[in-house]
Order: sequence, then structure tokens, then C-alpha cells
Amino acid sequence: MEIPENLKYSSEHEWLAPAGRTAKIGITGYAAEHIGDIVFVELPKVGTTVIAGSSFGVIEAVKSVSELFAPVSGTVVAINERVAKEPELVSADPYGDGWLIEVDMSNDGEIAALKDSAGYRDLVASLPE
Repeated sequence: MEIPENLKYSSEHEWLAPAGRTAKIGITGYAAEHIGDIVFVELPKVGTTVIAGSSFGVIEAVKSVSELFAPVSGTVVAINERVAKEPELVSADPYGDGWLIEVDMSNDGEIAALKDSAGYRDLVASLPE
């Protein structure tokens, strides 16, 4: 399973790609694989404030609905309009075209609380199949 080295990860299986004050957020390949066939993605509107650890949206699969949790706090500056129309992108390319939102981080110190790729790999290895 792919776990890119250059990202940060939450225990709720979201990834964060910081770039200065902004960061893209998506779900991990592990999460996408375990959710199953994604049929709908509900994302916040641009301008919405998200809080680290709080829900910012929903992913619906054929057999389940899962909340999305913000790994950091900030203001949504972009959403991936493509996943609204093509939710299968989240499963097909979770670290690329399947990104979900971009935020202007209000506290980039929150990044330190996230896992690096090795820490996330350990988390995934400890989970039951």
C-alpha cells in the first residue's frame, strides 16, 4: 500500500500536504481501500472554517458513510470540484487527483501533532484486517 513520504497523516486516515500557509487534504489509500466504492463526496464551501479533529464533510460508499476529519484548523480556500462530479477519483488516485480540500492554516503548529509516513505505516499495521 502506498504511503507517500512527503505527507503528514492523522489517526483518522486523512493526509495533509503543507505548502507554506496552505495545505491540501485528502484521505489515505488505506481509507479509500477500506471504504469501498465511493459514490458521493460532500465537501464544505470555500470560506468555511475547519477545526482540527472536527468533521468537515462526508464520503459515502455503496455500503457505508464516513465522516471526514480536518487534520489542521484553517479556512477552506479551495475544494476539488472534480470529486463532487467524479467521486471515484478519491479511490483511484487518493494522493493526486482525489484530493478533497485546500485550507489556509490558522495554526501550522498543529502539523507537529500529525504522523509522518513511518508513524502512519505503524498505525495501519496495528489495525485489524
